Amino acid sequence: MILHPSVLALLLIALLVSAMGLYAGYYGMRILARWDPASGSEGQLELERRTYLISTIMSYILSLELMSLFLFIYTADDIHTLFTGAMCAAGTLAVNSFGYPALLIKIVNFLLAGVWLIVNYADNRGYDYPLIRIKYELLNLVVPLLVLEGVLLFAYFAVVKPDIITSCCGSLFSHESTSFSGDLASLPHLPMQVAFFSGMAVTAVSGLFFCVRSRFGYFFSFSATVTFLLAAASIISFICLYFYELPTHHCPFCLLQKEYGYIGYILYATLFGGAVAGIGTGVLMPFREVGSLTRVIPAIQHRLALITLLCYLLFTLITAWKMIFSVLKLG
Repeated sequence: MILHPSVLALLLIALLVSAMGLYAGYYGMRILARWDPASGSEGQLELERRTYLISTIMSYILSLELMSLFLFIYTADDIHTLFTGAMCAAGTLAVNSFGYPALLIKIVNFLLAGVWLIVNYADNRGYDYPLIRIKYELLNLVVPLLVLEGVLLFAYFAVVKPDIITSCCGSLFSHESTSFSGDLASLPHLPMQVAFFSGMAVTAVSGLFFCVRSRFGYFFSFSATVTFLLAAASIISFICLYFYELPTHHCPFCLLQKEYGYIGYILYATLFGGAVAGIGTGVLMPFREVGSLTRVIPAIQHRLALITLLCYLLFTLITAWKMIFSVLKLG
């Protein structure tokens, strides 16, 4: 299984990300311990050169990390035919106890990597490295999670064997299932629809208000984060039902297949892109008054807010369109 091209690519990315992350984390701790922008010493100049190198490395590495989430999901869906009982990525991830933890940690790392890239972008716009400590403190949080992700991926693919009998998505995401996925599938349709569209509306209004008045940035970021969670739960609860046109099929992974026009990739890309931009808007809020960033950060935040609004709008329009024109009508 490890010799599968997509699996090899994932493992190589994980190895590269972990190795470069540990390298960056080591020098990040040195920078945090010795950084003194008022000093003109040789050591300070060496740290300043080093931070350019680390920022460049981590920008490329974390960009790979963002893409690897979708490669992981694609791979899990692509190899499902090798396992008895699997109909999509849901069954592939269930072949051992490492699959779903690996997916969960990749989602967390996707969000953190996106936020770090936003903070790094803002820091590079300041002439005096204003966010250098914040950036490397965040990096020290991200690096252990990147290493953990790599360990889980290797553990997952190392013990995967084609003769394993696994569960299908119909049993994993069903009302009868006692797992967390079953709880999400059992969420009532109407309350979830109200919560989903209300969350999107609140995020849209607060985002427009922030773009126009530059106020309530924290509220907008919080709303975007909560809406991300609501939308993720809504996909399992009711959104996917309209695409499958089956009232009992709650799998969030079958949306990625050809039969449904690969619509899942668009839904998940807009959802995760909007979430990262929304969270990043809030993360930058405390630094709006930093001397060299007083004009930079508001402009970045406005662009991030617009990205969130556009991504969430596209997600909502696709959902509403399918709900209106699907032959399935939920009571």
